[in-house]
Amino acid sequence: MNNSMGINVGNLRNKRIAVGACYFVPGVVFASWASRIPDVKELLHLSNGQLGSVLFAIPIGQLLMMAFSGILVSRFGSKKMLMLSEFLYAASLFAIGLCDNVLHLIMALVALGMMANLMNIATNTQACYLEKLYGRNIMSSFHGMWSLGGFAGGIIGALFAGTLLPVSVHFTSVLVASVIIVALCFRNLVSESLAEAEDEDVPKFSFRSVDPTLILLGVMGFGGMFCEGTVYDWSSVYFLTVVKPDATFIRAGYIAGMGAMTLGRFLADGFVTKYGPSRVLKVCGLLILDGLLLAASLPYLITATLGFLLVGFGISSSVPICYSVAGKLGTMKASIAITIVSSISFFGFLVGPPVIGWLSELSNLRIALSLAACFGLFIAFVAGKVGKRIR
Repeated sequence: MNNSMGINVGNLRNKRIAVGACYFVPGVVFASWASRIPDVKELLHLSNGQLGSVLFAIPIGQLLMMAFSGILVSRFGSKKMLMLSEFLYAASLFAIGLCDNVLHLIMALVALGMMANLMNIATNTQACYLEKLYGRNIMSSFHGMWSLGGFAGGIIGALFAGTLLPVSVHFTSVLVASVIIVALCFRNLVSESLAEAEDEDVPKFSFRSVDPTLILLGVMGFGGMFCEGTVYDWSSVYFLTVVKPDATFIRAGYIAGMGAMTLGRFLADGFVTKYGPSRVLKVCGLLILDGLLLAASLPYLITATLGFLLVGFGISSSVPICYSVAGKLGTMKASIAITIVSSISFFGFLVGPPVIGWLSELSNLRIALSLAACFGLFIAFVAGKVGKRIR
């Protein structure tokens, strides 16, 4: 364990808990939204195509913020930007709960997307610095905390959906809890002085110095996030409109996917250490391929749930591995490297959910999921091509 900065084991542990909590909170926030999409869809009387267009608002917000997130984190520090973005992210969820028409919903989702992008850079930069201080792979476990938050948020969403309380009460409760947790974590986040010390030997950024490996990592992240966004935004809708189980099991696919993603991310660091990132990425791609094809070809409760379970394991490690490798390349500052990879990756969220909606409108949701499965094969193929570069 790297202790060159004079940090004792106890302080490192506290920092890891704090950073982990800052992954957990947005997982709960996003899952709170994702788990209530069917309710919002019915409340505003949206078709699949209209819902796909509305969901386009989140990646638009991410795209609008993409050019500024890395600059803000570099200028003001990941610690401050993390606090600001997490508060505004939860506040955006609160605003969604108050929406009574499509225009207001779109505006709230744009804000949610903007804060998601800023928060993504800030949290992963914090995690990268802490990973360097630890001297071993811990990135996936942080993303596991996000998934754990998503799993918890999905269950909480299902419980709230089973009551007569409005969506606004659910989202207000999440806002209050989020603010309290993040405020308690602030003092234990990685300070800017430690962050600067970790980057002191890294060359200054130049477009000519961009490592092509970063682009390939971003491309794989794109495929992973396309499928990840598909699970978040369309799994419950798929069960509601295609599988058509008892109302109690409408969110079974979402919860199975999030549960598998959570477990996979806590196990991934050990597998990466033993087998290397390239091999793990290949397996992830094949699990995504098989899972989506299973869910699409056999739209029954057990098989569809199993399919999303496999997809959850597949998407669990693809993006965390890409971020971890990017942050440790050493060819530029971690925040800039992560910004490049995450910017490319987040285009998966940009086109994923809306494209699934449009494809399902043109054909059906089963065919749309089958086409999304191709990205799993894509990830496995690219991982094989760049295996020697990301060992």
